[in-house]
Amino acid sequence: MLRAYQALRAPASPSAGSWRPLRFDGGAFHLKGTGELARALLVLRLCAWPPLVTHGLALQAWSQRLLGSWLSGRLLRASFYGQFVAGETADEVRDCVRQLRVLGLQPLLAVPTEEEPDSVAKTGEDWYEGNLSAMLRCVELQRSLAEPPGLAGNNLMQLKVTALASTRLCKELTSQLARPGASSELSPERLADVMDSGQNPQISCLNAEQNRHLQASLSRLHRVAERARAQRVRLLVDAEYSSINPALSLLVTALAVRWNRPGEGGPWVWNTYQAYLKDTHERLGRDAEAAHKAGLAFGVKLVRGAYLDKERALARLQGTEDPTQPDYEATSRSYSRCLELMLTHVTHRGPLCQLMVASHNEESVGQATKRMWELGIPQDGPVCFGQLLGMCDHVSLALGQAGYAIYKSIPYGSLEEVIPYLIRRAQENRSVLQGARREQALLRQELWRRLLGGGPRVTQ
Repeated sequence: MLRAYQALRAPASPSAGSWRPLRFDGGAFHLKGTGELARALLVLRLCAWPPLVTHGLALQAWSQRLLGSWLSGRLLRASFYGQFVAGETADEVRDCVRQLRVLGLQPLLAVPTEEEPDSVAKTGEDWYEGNLSAMLRCVELQRSLAEPPGLAGNNLMQLKVTALASTRLCKELTSQLARPGASSELSPERLADVMDSGQNPQISCLNAEQNRHLQASLSRLHRVAERARAQRVRLLVDAEYSSINPALSLLVTALAVRWNRPGEGGPWVWNTYQAYLKDTHERLGRDAEAAHKAGLAFGVKLVRGAYLDKERALARLQGTEDPTQPDYEATSRSYSRCLELMLTHVTHRGPLCQLMVASHNEESVGQATKRMWELGIPQDGPVCFGQLLGMCDHVSLALGQAGYAIYKSIPYGSLEEVIPYLIRRAQENRSVLQGARREQALLRQELWRRLLGGGPRVTQ
């Protein structure tokens, strides 16, 4: 393990010599134990089975009734929870992060909270305030995980807006923004002022209850951003459904107006852009130019998108145009165009423009690393990579070994909190889970090699 750690920390020079593409052939699996590889293969195979994903919550309840809570919990901890979750306590999270860092990987904490519109208990102000407390604790935990001095890398965590503001409010804001000549009352600058002052926004197109909730929501977002900035933790705001993304972008831009100003040290609030939406390339270019003209730093997490089936079903139900790309190939072309656009902005704006290439796709990662080399963007510079904990390790480990900044999105919390969250994420990421066949094949190959007496490989 020491030899592996020394190899991971060896300096890399992306601009020196000829281009050498990364190899995503599972060679980096030598850094993992046989038990870890066996669990990963089992869990990924199970996650690729549609009935398990579709009926996950019902199967969990059935397992508890049949086996009892204790045994059912032990099985989950040994399988799905152990594969995809950092742990329950702060000490367990720190242990997980230490193991990741030995492999050249960085943590991106995610609090597993989200609104349930039909649940009174999970839509009231008390619930949002509880989520605020969880987010503030996450900031402190992420800060405590900061790398030792002298090692490069940002300290990042995820933020879900609908954990702090209701989906109903976001839908209403989106509806108002879609009207011709949308009210100047809903400008990012106006909302940023409300964040600072804490006063009632008194938006004329909202009723009194909506204005009070908007005021409370802006206050919660502001408090998280304020704490994160003080602790030098950058916030990556999750994208959600296209039906509320305009409202989310408005709120994120308001945060950016307040926290991404020149002299603040680069972007502290990043937005997420989903390449599977037809308008993403145009919107990304427009937002990047607007930030540049306003003198604001600009942070982007670029993803393919996770709500494809639900987006299409909702469009059919409402009789509206499908907002998504027609097929996977079109989504990949969109991702490639958005990636090229952002790398160009990074080249021109340096640390004021930062990008996370959040993809499990080998071609997209390969394109990003090659273009970084061609453009002279350093591996420890303003471009990083992001993937889910427990998935795509053959790509993550190859990036880490080569010296790139690679983050793993890691939820944490109790079984009761995290398992429903994981099941919903699995339902939203069916295509990713079902498309992990190559990773499964590489895992099988490495396990067979070890079982036949090869032992873990050690690269020089």
